Amino acid sequence: MEQFEDKVVAVTGAAGGIGRALAIEFARRGAHLAVSDVDEQGLKETAAMVRTYDVEAHAKTVDVADREAVYAWAEEVVEEFGRVNVIVNNAGVACTASVEDLSYEDFEWLMGINFWGVVYGTKAFLPHLRASGEGHVVNISSVFGLIAQPSQSAYNAAKFAVRGFTESLRAELEYEGAPVSATSVHPGGVKTNIARSGRFADTGALERSPDEIIEEFERKLARLSPEGAALQIIEAVRKDERRVLVGTDAQIIDLVQRLMPSGYVGALVKLLRSRYRG
Repeated sequence: MEQFEDKVVAVTGAAGGIGRALAIEFARRGAHLAVSDVDEQGLKETAAMVRTYDVEAHAKTVDVADREAVYAWAEEVVEEFGRVNVIVNNAGVACTASVEDLSYEDFEWLMGINFWGVVYGTKAFLPHLRASGEGHVVNISSVFGLIAQPSQSAYNAAKFAVRGFTESLRAELEYEGAPVSATSVHPGGVKTNIARSGRFADTGALERSPDEIIEEFERKLARLSPEGAALQIIEAVRKDERRVLVGTDAQIIDLVQRLMPSGYVGALVKLLRSRYRG
């Protein structure tokens, strides 16, 4: 998809962070936007920002874990614009807990949004992307879809699943020669509110409080702005890349995983022990 002028782009989780930055950047390039989120006020603000670029914006409060709501939104978008060219399944949440202390409620909550929300968004919009004659599915995984991290088992499970799901979809579309493509996105540390809005339980032997985890993420790990991430993602869509590593940290993590596909776990455990046990 060489250019986005007059294309119709749907973005989930668009009330802030990467979702908002993507909506604004697509609008800056002349695309019309359909944005969704559970944060109604944030969503209204995003839509207002999008409209400053003299494009149309359709905002809808949608819980991506609700299959019927996602399908209804897809139909509404096509009815509003007559077509849709891109779906960005961006909505996501975080949950920090050891496997032993992770409740099924929290596990199901996270999977409902981070994995099933991606599946619902993909399947609901895919027929419409085909009908547009030029479509693209953008699914947001994570660097935690490349490597595993203690206390992030639910998040890892969802993001690894998004990666596999998207890569399989991409292979099917390529084999078929479909007018639709797909990209798996793996952001590293991006300055968003995902840590602050996440859920926390016992982290087991790591013995770290929610405040410590949030502070470390925001001070040490979240180095890339949402706007910088959006630029990299949109460029990857323009070039039809199968996978995009967003941020230098994502590129380093990918390299480590390639060089030490199983050994990185032991190295990570040693690093954590030296950092938190002195």
